[in-house]
Amino acid sequence: MTIKQFRLPDVGEGLTEAEVVTWRVAPGDPVGLNDVLVEIETAKSLVELPSPYAGVVHSLLVEEGQTVGVGSPIIAIRIVSEPGPVVPDDTASTLAADPTAVPHPDGAPPPQRSAVLVGYGVAAQAQTRRRRRRPHPARPDDTARVPQSSRPPVLTKPPLRKLAKELGVELAEVRGSGPDGRVTRQDVLDHTARPAQPDPGARRSNGSTASTAGADNAVRQDERVPVRGVRKATAAAMVASAFTAPHVTEFLTVDATGTVEFVDRLRKDPTFDGVRVGPLLVVSLALLDAVRNHPDVNARWDQENQEIVRYADVNLGIAAATPRGLLVPNIKASQDLPVRDLAVALNELTLSAREGRVRPADLAGGTITITNIGVFGIDAGTPILNPGEAAILCLGALRRTPWVVGEQVVPRWTVQLSLSFDHRLVDGDLGSRVLAHVGRFVEDPLWGLAMR
Repeated sequence: MTIKQFRLPDVGEGLTEAEVVTWRVAPGDPVGLNDVLVEIETAKSLVELPSPYAGVVHSLLVEEGQTVGVGSPIIAIRIVSEPGPVVPDDTASTLAADPTAVPHPDGAPPPQRSAVLVGYGVAAQAQTRRRRRRPHPARPDDTARVPQSSRPPVLTKPPLRKLAKELGVELAEVRGSGPDGRVTRQDVLDHTARPAQPDPGARRSNGSTASTAGADNAVRQDERVPVRGVRKATAAAMVASAFTAPHVTEFLTVDATGTVEFVDRLRKDPTFDGVRVGPLLVVSLALLDAVRNHPDVNARWDQENQEIVRYADVNLGIAAATPRGLLVPNIKASQDLPVRDLAVALNELTLSAREGRVRPADLAGGTITITNIGVFGIDAGTPILNPGEAAILCLGALRRTPWVVGEQVVPRWTVQLSLSFDHRLVDGDLGSRVLAHVGRFVEDPLWGLAMR
């Protein structure tokens, strides 16, 4: 039998590193071909890595929370397709040098193997047994340590152990609130902020318990959050965009009553049964129609060649807030989709982003973006362009406000739209025309659909 190492592959376009988020297996677990081994976070998304081998997990070579480079070994799997000597558990360093090496003490041949149950491998007693350390005789001053050794292990992850060490927190003293008693980050922080308990053995001469010094003045610690994966890539991209592309933002407040009524009609239409429909669908249709009439807004600036590259397709990006940061997956060739298909694509895209199931391919190749801050009750914003795009449309909150219709002031649904664009390739005239077109579509979706 041999042991093979699985090295971190490049799961995206030119990615150089990834963070190991969650191991799905442990040493000794059987794994089949294409079984999920680990969940990693790249600069673009959360990805599950399947096993390229069938066998038994020999050892995990990387801890959760650790960032490793592409090509680095992350797990060793014992292949059981062929009979052979068993590799001892403490040969990880040997395997790192040669994944297929099977060391033998002093160069001696492997001992005779005894038959075992199928699925449990083969046993070689002389090699698989580890040496056990003899316990030292207990000393009088060791009696106080005995109760500590009998404590059950604390359930937590390596990054949290590091945080506890930095804060000077003894994890054995922290009560876990997570599943199966697992200690969470908040448990550690709460324990740090909790006043120190008085020592019951220290009493004043009058019999009262002496309070620990500083018990009433708990020291609060600043929390440091490592920036990795998606957050790190987003931060770098936004800085690059803000300082390379000259941004201009225009605002437009429109009567969106027509959009609200149109959405209500679609929700009642049997054709849209099971499909979530909202104002974002109408705004997406509006932007796609604006691009059809003004294709120069669906473009990018080629700095090296000093050219404007006009995209053939509209890969519509939808910004989604997730626990891991801002993701902008996009719908490929969205200009060709019928209304219902576009609604389905929007549902799948936003849901997969929030659940962390977005593929790297879904995040690459966007040409223009919509960000919906209205879901947070925000009226307007000045969004930063995604690198490689000329414009981004911001959708604010729909509100019931007084509006002048003819000679009367009546309550209407209104919304504020804002469009940020790269002034190198979109001038004020083009940007204004695009935003005005989107606004007219939102005011009267039936007009917009008739013009498609």
